[in-house]
Amino acid sequence: MNYRHAFHAGNFADLVKHAALICLIRKLVASGGPLTVIDTHAGRGLYDLAGTDALKSGEAQAGILRLMAASDAPTEFTWLIRAVGALNDEGEVRRYPGSPWLIAKALRPSDTYIACEMHPQEHDALRVALRGLQNVRTICGDGYATVIPQCPTHGRVLALIDPPFEKPDDYGRIVDTLVALRRRNRAVQALVWLPIKDLETLDAFLRDLEDHVAAPMLVAETRIRPLTDPMRMNGCALVLVDVAGLEAPLEAICSWVAQTLGAGGAGRVYSLSPQ
Repeated sequence: MNYRHAFHAGNFADLVKHAALICLIRKLVASGGPLTVIDTHAGRGLYDLAGTDALKSGEAQAGILRLMAASDAPTEFTWLIRAVGALNDEGEVRRYPGSPWLIAKALRPSDTYIACEMHPQEHDALRVALRGLQNVRTICGDGYATVIPQCPTHGRVLALIDPPFEKPDDYGRIVDTLVALRRRNRAVQALVWLPIKDLETLDAFLRDLEDHVAAPMLVAETRIRPLTDPMRMNGCALVLVDVAGLEAPLEAICSWVAQTLGAGGAGRVYSLSPQ
C-alpha cells in the first residue's frame, strides 16, 4: 500500500485523523503543564488540492470539500473547518493543512513540536510550511528511529504515528516504537493512524499491540464500505494509547464520516486492555 500524504490530502481518512487529533491536543493543552508532541511521519505540512498529486486521486472532492459544504457536521469538526477556512480566505478550498500545521497552531508557547520526515523534498516543504512558528523543530530522517532519542524522559509527551504504509514492516515498527517510547518515558501517550483493508490485518496489529504495550487503548474505526475487497482501503482506524475521555467525540467523528461520506459503512469505538 502506498499512502503518500499528497495524493490523499483532505480525504475521508484525513478528516477522521485531523478532527480527532485536534480534539486530543486541545484536551491535553487544557489539562496540564508543558506538552511535547513528536511526529514520526510528518509529511509536508500544507497541501495544494489543485496540485498534480491531489488532482490525480480526486479524493478531496469526496472529503474536505463535502465537509466544508455540510450543514450537519458535528461540533467535533468545528476547529478543522476553521483551520481550513483560514487557509482559504478567498472561498475556494485549494489548501489543506496537514497534521504539522494543525499541531503547531494548537500548541502553546510552553509546548514543543518535533516533526520527523524522511523524504528530503517533503522535509524541505515542511520546513517552509512551519517557518516562523514557535517551538517547532523538524528533522529529516527515519521517524521511527528518530523520535526515540528525541523523546523527553520526563513530562507529558504525545506521539503521533501516521506512516504511509509503503513497507511491509510498518505494523511491527509501530509496536516496537511505542514500546521503546514508553520504556523511555512512562507518561507517553499516542495516537496511531491505520488503514483498514481487511479485518485480519487490523486484528493482528491490535493483538500485537495488546501483547507488548502495557497501557489502556481506545480504538476508533471508520468503515466507509463493507470489508469485501482487501485490495481497497475500506476505512481507517485510530488507536489512542493511554488516553481517556474521548469516546464520545470519536464516536461522533467516525459515525458522521462513515454515514455521510461512505456507502454502507459504519463507525465504532471500543476499548482494549493490555494483556
